[in-house]
Amino acid sequence: MVPALSLWLPILISAVIVFIVSSILHMVLKHHASDMKALPNEDEVMDALQPFNLGAGEYFMPYISDMKQRESDVFKAKLAKGPVAFLTVGPDAYYMGGKLFMWFVYSLLVGLFTAYIAGIALAPGAHYLAVFRITGAVAFVGYSLALIQNSIWYGRGWSSTLKYLGDGFVYALVTAGTFGWMWP
Repeated sequence: MVPALSLWLPILISAVIVFIVSSILHMVLKHHASDMKALPNEDEVMDALQPFNLGAGEYFMPYISDMKQRESDVFKAKLAKGPVAFLTVGPDAYYMGGKLFMWFVYSLLVGLFTAYIAGIALAPGAHYLAVFRITGAVAFVGYSLALIQNSIWYGRGWSSTLKYLGDGFVYALVTAGTFGWMWP
């Protein structure tokens, strides 16, 4: 057994490398550029929504507060009329600095859970490949599997989700390589 906090260096280094690799994937390769589409008549849609003064948050339309409402004629009419939408409204300003900081903290958290599980499963001196397999699997779960829910429940395009799963696989490989290299 290896205490998770004794693995602070591979946790930190894997988070730094994942941060760098994710920056390359998103800003240089730009393979997520096609994940979202522009609204037709974007300016008009923005102007139409502005008077409602929507606060930051997640919205669904047509909205129901109780599943029994799904059977009502009013709901069925709204559903048939459309559009059905999941709407995320962000804050007035979108600052990348805070998002990047939170992404790094998240990468540290994935590294911490990876260290915790690997520390329970593996002994000091474990073979590189054993460390790689365990830490890679845990990191992949941390970076990827929950994203599938967005396609199932909220209609996110499967092509986008598959790209994010691919990203998570790359991040898992980086994490596994770092832990394998630095395992005590």
